[in-house]
Amino acid sequence: MRVYIGLGSNLGDREANLLAALEALRSSPGVEVVDVSTFRETDPVGVVDQPRFVNAVAALETSLEPLELLARLLDVERDLGRDRRQDERWGPRTVDLDLLLYGDDVIDQPGLTVPHPRLAERAFVVVPLLELAPELRLPDGRRLRDVRASELE
Repeated sequence: MRVYIGLGSNLGDREANLLAALEALRSSPGVEVVDVSTFRETDPVGVVDQPRFVNAVAALETSLEPLELLARLLDVERDLGRDRRQDERWGPRTVDLDLLLYGDDVIDQPGLTVPHPRLAERAFVVVPLLELAPELRLPDGRRLRDVRASELE
């Protein structure tokens, strides 16, 4: 299954944090990192009084079911020093891994909503996704490249 994940970091060596997360995913059974977008420095969203982020998107091929993949992403975050129970929502973090798309599936389960509910609203997700998959269609049929700039603000 082709999936896309968002990566972000704004604490410590931000790029090294993202590279460590990608390496951890590469060594995960059932996960193959197929492609990674350019790393981009971005302004924080939500809580704006914090350091700037480095963000990227990775394309993966996986044999893991959605909840298994989510568990793996959370394990990687934890291994790299993130504690979601303690962290302020949208606050500073060593690493953030979000499951953006899981093929064409629409998932609405406790703890997992796919596509990511704010995917199309965030330029730091849309721009790197377009870099990797310029013809990508969201599960609702919209072409990602047709998402209007006004939706990204």
